[in-house]
Amino acid sequence: MANNTADHPPGNSVAEGSHEGDFGLAMTDLRSLMELRSAEAVNKIRDTYGDVQGICRRLKTSPIEGLSGNPVDLEKRHTAFGQNFIPPKKPKTFLQLVWEALQDVTLIILEIAAIISLGLSFYHPPGGDSEACGQVAGGVEDEGESQAGWIEGAAILFSVIIVVLVTAFNDWSKEKQFRGLQSRIEQEQKFTVIRKGQVIQIPVAEIVVGDIAQIKYGDLLPADGILIQGNDLKIDESSLTGESDQVRKSMEKDPMLLSGTHVMEGSGRMMVSAVGLNSQTGIIFTLLGASENDEEKKVKKSKKQGPPENRNKAKTQDGIPLETQPLKSEEAAESEEKEEKEEAKPVKKVNVTKKEKSVLQGKLTRLAVQIGKAGLIMSAVTVIILILYFVIDTFGIQGRPWLAECTPIYIQYFVKFFIIGVTVLVVAVPEGLPLAVTISLAYSVKKMMKDNNLVRHLDACETMGNATAICSDKTGTLTMNRMTVVQAYIGDTHYKTVPEPDVIKPETLEVLVNSISINSAYTTKILPPEKEGGLPRHVGNKTECALLGLVLELKRDYQPIRDEIPEEKLYKVYTFNSSRKSMSTVLKNADGSFRMYSKGASEIVLRKCSRILDDQGQPRSFKPKDRDEMVRKVIEPMACDGLRTICVAYRDFPVEGGEPDWDSENDILNELTCIAVVGIEDPVRTEVPEAISKCQRAGITVRMVTGDNINTARAIATKCGILLPGEDFLCLEGKEFNRQIRNDKGEVEQERLDKVWPKLRVLARSSPTDKHTLVKGIIDSTVGETRQVVAVTGDGTNDGPALKKADVGFAMGIAGTDVAKEASDIILTDDNFTSIVKAVMWGRNVYDSISKFLQFQLTVNVVAVIVAFTGACITQDSPLKAVQMLWVNLIMDTLASLALATEPPTESLLLRKPYGRDKPLISRTMMKNILGHAVYQLVIIFTLLFAGEKFFDIDSGRNAPLHAPPSEHYTIVFNVFVMMQLFNEVNARKIHGERNVFEGIYRNPIFCSVVLGTFALQIIIVQFGGKPFSCTALTIDQWLWCVFIGVGELLWGQLITSIPTHHLKFLKEAGHGITKEEIHEEELTEGADEIDHAEMELRRGQILWFRGLNRIQTQMDVVYTFQTGQAAVPGALRRQPSVVSQHNDATAAKTLSSPTHVGLSSSSSLTNSAGAPPPAAAASSSTAGN
Repeated sequence: MANNTADHPPGNSVAEGSHEGDFGLAMTDLRSLMELRSAEAVNKIRDTYGDVQGICRRLKTSPIEGLSGNPVDLEKRHTAFGQNFIPPKKPKTFLQLVWEALQDVTLIILEIAAIISLGLSFYHPPGGDSEACGQVAGGVEDEGESQAGWIEGAAILFSVIIVVLVTAFNDWSKEKQFRGLQSRIEQEQKFTVIRKGQVIQIPVAEIVVGDIAQIKYGDLLPADGILIQGNDLKIDESSLTGESDQVRKSMEKDPMLLSGTHVMEGSGRMMVSAVGLNSQTGIIFTLLGASENDEEKKVKKSKKQGPPENRNKAKTQDGIPLETQPLKSEEAAESEEKEEKEEAKPVKKVNVTKKEKSVLQGKLTRLAVQIGKAGLIMSAVTVIILILYFVIDTFGIQGRPWLAECTPIYIQYFVKFFIIGVTVLVVAVPEGLPLAVTISLAYSVKKMMKDNNLVRHLDACETMGNATAICSDKTGTLTMNRMTVVQAYIGDTHYKTVPEPDVIKPETLEVLVNSISINSAYTTKILPPEKEGGLPRHVGNKTECALLGLVLELKRDYQPIRDEIPEEKLYKVYTFNSSRKSMSTVLKNADGSFRMYSKGASEIVLRKCSRILDDQGQPRSFKPKDRDEMVRKVIEPMACDGLRTICVAYRDFPVEGGEPDWDSENDILNELTCIAVVGIEDPVRTEVPEAISKCQRAGITVRMVTGDNINTARAIATKCGILLPGEDFLCLEGKEFNRQIRNDKGEVEQERLDKVWPKLRVLARSSPTDKHTLVKGIIDSTVGETRQVVAVTGDGTNDGPALKKADVGFAMGIAGTDVAKEASDIILTDDNFTSIVKAVMWGRNVYDSISKFLQFQLTVNVVAVIVAFTGACITQDSPLKAVQMLWVNLIMDTLASLALATEPPTESLLLRKPYGRDKPLISRTMMKNILGHAVYQLVIIFTLLFAGEKFFDIDSGRNAPLHAPPSEHYTIVFNVFVMMQLFNEVNARKIHGERNVFEGIYRNPIFCSVVLGTFALQIIIVQFGGKPFSCTALTIDQWLWCVFIGVGELLWGQLITSIPTHHLKFLKEAGHGITKEEIHEEELTEGADEIDHAEMELRRGQILWFRGLNRIQTQMDVVYTFQTGQAAVPGALRRQPSVVSQHNDATAAKTLSSPTHVGLSSSSSLTNSAGAPPPAAAASSSTAGN
C-alpha cells in the first residue's frame, strides 16, 4: 500500500502528452469494466490490473491520500473522462411557447373571424351602397367612417397577440423558476471525497474519475466506482436492476458500485471510475434520450390526427400539470433513477399521469370544462338567434330580394354576428384558471423558500393546506438534534451529572474511552466552534457526537486513538441499522484474540450482557433479575426525564476459541460486558410547543413516531404538547402496535388499525415498516367524515416508503439522507417543525387564493355572458364589443389572477379546520356572493342599456348600423361594467363572508398596483381608444357617475354579507331555474364528475343496483342491531371494506333520504379509482344533509 503513494507523490503531476497517454486507462476500458458484475468483474480486475490498487496507480490516484485537487490535473480528468453532469433537456424557447399559446381553439376561431372581417372591410362592391340592400348600408355618415371598418378586425388580432404574449411569458418565467429551483437542489447536493489526505465535501458535479469518495448509510451514489474498503456494505440497486433485494458489496465478491443506487447499510470508500454520461445511469439516460425523440415524433403525428377539440381539451386539462413536468425532467444529477421511470414511458408525458393531478387541479379541470361547455352552448345560441333575426327581418318582414351585389354586405353582417358569438365564448371560458393556479403556486413556492421549505413537487404545496394529520420524527424535528450526555451509570453508581474523570477507575475509563472512540463512524467528529464563544460543531451522527463529547468532558481525546487504529485496521464492523439498533466493531489483537466494542439502545444491548464492570473496574455477573432492577432504578428514571439511554459494552474472544463465525450475529452479539449506560438529552426546540398547539387549533393531529424508548418518547411528547395531561391518548411501542393491528396470520387488518390510530399520539421503538403501516392505515381508513390527508417527516433511508406513501413527505435538509430527499415532496432546509406549520399556512393560502379568484371570475362570466346574449338577441348587437370583451377578459383573467393569487397568508388561516379532499371549490357563501353581485351588475347594465340615454340625456346607441361610429351610450355601458368589476375585485378578497374587505390590503403591493394600473388603462382606453375599442371620450360628470356606480358594488357587498347564508337553503339545490351557467357551476359545486349524456344512460342501471345494495346493507345493519342490541354504525366496521362499501359508507344512510341526488353522485364516485373516496361522495352527502 505504501508503494503507490511513493510512486505518485500527492502532487499528481501528470506528464504532458496525449490524453490517452496521461492515464494508463482509456475511458472505454473503464466503461467496459463497469458493465461487468460480481465475479466477472473481480476476475477482470485481477487478470488485467492485478488489483484495485493497480487501477488506482494507472489513474494516478492514491487510495489513502486521494487526488491532489490541483486544478490542472482536474481539468485533464474532465477532458479525458468527462464531467459528472447529465445535461438537462433543452427548455422550450419563447417562440415555442408562443406557438403553444396560439393552439388555443377559442383564439384560433377569433383569429379566423378577424381575418374574414378584415378581408371584407377592404372589399367595396360596385353599387353595394345602393338603397336596394335595405337599411343595411344606411347610416354610414361619410366615406372616412366606412373606411374604418378594418379597425375592428385589426384590434381583435392585436388583442389576440397580447393575450398570446402574456400567456407565453407566464409559461416562460415559470419554466425559468423551475430550472432555478432545480439547479438549487442540485447545488445543495454535496458528497464526501478525500483530497490531499483531507476529507472534504464537494458538489456532486465536481467529482472526477480517480476521486476517492467516502460512502455511508443513506447515500445516493453520484457516480460509478470500485470499492477499495468497505464495512458491511449493502446496496439497493433496484433503481437500475429492478431487483428489490439488497446487494452485498465486498472487495472479494462484488466491488462494483453504480451511480443512482442507494447505500442501505454500512460504509466504505470507493474509487470513482465513471462520471456523468459515462456512468451506468448516464448510459441509460442517453439511450432514453434517443428513444424519446422518436416517440415524440410519433406522438406528434397521432396528436395531429386527433380532432381539434380534443386537442384543446387536453391542453386545458394539462394546463397545470404540464408545467410541473420540468421538475421531473431536469432533476439531472439528483434524480436519475426517477428520470428512468419517468422517461421510460415518454408517450405518457403527453397525458398527465394520475399522481400529477392534485385534488385542486382535479376540481378545477372539471369546473373549467363545464363552464366552457356552457359558454359554447350560449355562444352558438347567440349566433343562431342573431342570424335568424336578421334573415327574417330583412327578407321576410321587409320582403327584400337577395341581390348579388349585396352579398358582401350581408356576409359582413354574418361575420359580425359570428364575432359576437365568439366573444361570448371567449368571456365564458375561464382560461385564467390554470394561470391563477400556476401563479399562486409559483408565488407560494418562491416565498416558501424563505420559510425554509424547498418544494420539489408543486402540488405538495396545496395538498399541505388540506393536511389533517402530521406524523413527525422526534429527533431533530421536534428536538434540536444537539445531543449531550447529561447522566451516566458507571461502576455501580448513577451520576445525575457527568462525573469528574478522577472518580472513575482508570481501567473502566480506559475501556470506555476506547470503546466510544473506535466504535463510532470515523466521519463523526466534534470540531471547534466557527465563531468565538459559539458551541462546538457536531459533524456526522449526532448520538455519536454526544458520546464523543462525553470523552472530551472526561478530559480525554478520541483523535489519537483513531490515528493509532485507522479504519483499515478495523477487522469487522456491524453498522447500525434499524433492525439491529446497535453498532459493533471488532479489532484483532496482536496475539490473535479479538475484542469487540458494542453500543446501542440500552434495553436491547443490556439483554445481551452477561457481566457488568463494578466499582473496582472488574467484571461481575449480571443476571436477568439484576437487569430488571437496573431497568427500574436507572433506565426508567432517565427515560422519564426525556433522556435517550445508550448502553456501551464490550466482549473479548480468546485465542483458544479460534476465529468465531462472524456471520452468525446472534452468537457474536452475546455474552457482552456492560461498561456504562449513559443518558443523552436532546432538548426540545423552544418554538415547537407553540407550533404544535397552532396545529391542534387548526384541526391537525400531530403524532410522534420515534425509535426511542417509550418513556423518553412520552416525556418529550408531553413537553411538546402532543400529549396533554388528563386526556386519554395512546402511547404504544412498535411491538404492541403490531400486536393490536395484525391478525393471527400476521397480516395488517384495516379495521383493527381503525380502532388504534384515532387515539394514537406516540409510537415508540418503531421500525420504518411500522411508520409506513401507520401512514398507509390512516390514509386508507374510512373512519371519520373525510379521508385523512397525511404529512410525514423523515430523514433516514428507511423512511423512503413512508415519505412516498404520504400525501406530503417532508425530508430533512440537514440531517436527511439523499434517499429520503429523493422520496420527499418538500425539503425542510432547517429541519424544524415550525417550518411545517408555515407550509400548512401557505397551502391553505393557495386554496383560498384560488377560491377568491373563482368568486371574482365567475361573477364576471355570468354577467358578461348574459349581457352579451340578451343584448344581442334584443338589440342585434352585443353591447360589449369583441375588443372590449377581450379587454375585460384580460382584466379578469390575467390581471386578476395576478392580484388575487398573490395574497400573503395570515395567521387567521390556522384558526379553521382543514377543508378536506371533498369540499367543493365554491362554497355556499361564495355562491351567494357570485349570484348577489351578478344581480346588482345585471340590473345596472340593463337599466343603462334600455334607459341610459334618457338618464344621461344622450343619443341611444341601440340598433346602430354596420360601421357606425362608437356611441357615448355604449361607451358608458362598457365603462360602468369595468368599474363594477374593479370594485368587485376588492370584494373578492374575502371569501368567508368577512365584512372588512380592505383588511391587510397594504400588505399586498401587487394587488394595489394591479387595481390602480387597470383603472389607469381603462381611462386611456375610454378617452383615447376611439374606433378600435368602440369608445368615445366621456365627460367628467359621466365618469363620476360610472365610478359612483362602481363604488356601489362595495356597499352592495356589505348588504350581501348581512344575509345569513344558512337561510339560503336553495343555493345548493336550486340552480335549475337560473341560467345554464349556474346549473353548470351548481353541478360542480356538488363536486360530481363531468358526465356526458351517453354516460348518464349507462349509469342509470348502476345507480339502481347501488341503491338496491345500500338498502340491503341498511336492512342488514338493522337486523344486526336487533340481534346485538348495539347501535350499528352506518357501514359498520365489521365488513372488510370492499370498494363498493368504502364508497358507499359515506352515502349509505343518506342515499335513502334523497335517492336521486346522491345516487347519481355515488355512482360517479365509483368511476374514480378505487383508492380514496372521491369528492363526489362527500359532497353529495353534504347536500343530502343540508
